[in-house]
Amino acid sequence: MTFTFGIYPGALLGTATGAVHLAHPDHPERIEEALRQLQADAPTLLVRAYRPYAATVAPDAPPTPADPERYLANGRALDLVVTFREPTGALEGWLDFIRATVRDEGARLASLQICEEPNANLPVLDGSMPNVHQALVQGVIAAKEEARARGHDLAVGFNVVPTFNPADTFWNDLGAVADDRFHQALDYVGLDFFPDVFRPIPAEQLAAAVEAVLTGLRTADLPKAGIGGGVPIRVCEHGWPTGPERGEERQAEVIEEVIRTLDKLRGDLNITGYSLFGLRDANSAGEGLYDRFGLLRDDYTPKPAFSTYSKLIAELTH
Repeated sequence: MTFTFGIYPGALLGTATGAVHLAHPDHPERIEEALRQLQADAPTLLVRAYRPYAATVAPDAPPTPADPERYLANGRALDLVVTFREPTGALEGWLDFIRATVRDEGARLASLQICEEPNANLPVLDGSMPNVHQALVQGVIAAKEEARARGHDLAVGFNVVPTFNPADTFWNDLGAVADDRFHQALDYVGLDFFPDVFRPIPAEQLAAAVEAVLTGLRTADLPKAGIGGGVPIRVCEHGWPTGPERGEERQAEVIEEVIRTLDKLRGDLNITGYSLFGLRDANSAGEGLYDRFGLLRDDYTPKPAFSTYSKLIAELTH
């Protein structure tokens, strides 16, 4: 079973209320060098990027990071997220946007994620948009149909965040609108999760918490939507920020423990990939929770986790 690694190479990230302030703009040459070092001799490294769709608000919104295609040398491929930010919930332009993305960029894409965290009802995420279940289902179908028509071998999927609310209806609601075309088009389900970031977890319980979340997704959540064990799971976003009382050595330990736990589970739970969020701090002098998610500081000097991730990529890429 192939296991593929990736990373979000930008520094800009969203919080519950908006985007975090960047101390310095992205430096593309330093990003390229960091990606080369992380990838080393691995055959590929997925480059994660985000492109919003919001026809009635910002029809020409640029991707994040800017010009992600420049980072695709040496076998690296694009893991592109198209986000549904249309406040009217209208689908026609959304589906045209998806088809155009596949048509124009399909040769550079390893995967296309439809929607960003559609089960998270927060103002900055797709789960707050009307008609998001249909946007997800119809978007997956449209992307796969266009890829097949154009001869592009790309994986089409969607992602979620862990669900801890027993009254949450997302999976049942998705199952109610998912038809055979959706299930035949779906190549993976992604998980964004950040254990010991928003909810503290004792160090000795981290591995068990990771296993519980992934097992719950596979055995409890996905079946509610009719998604079987043959559809792979990918970890699309995971990270652990440094900062006051959050040491850089501990960041390296957390990243390694999470990845090794996934490696242990990947056969039983059909887990095929992991992407880290993200490459560089937004503001290494900041004290906010979102300021220092990077493997690099904002001047591109490495934290210990940078070499840890590179070693894991070399060891566990199959």
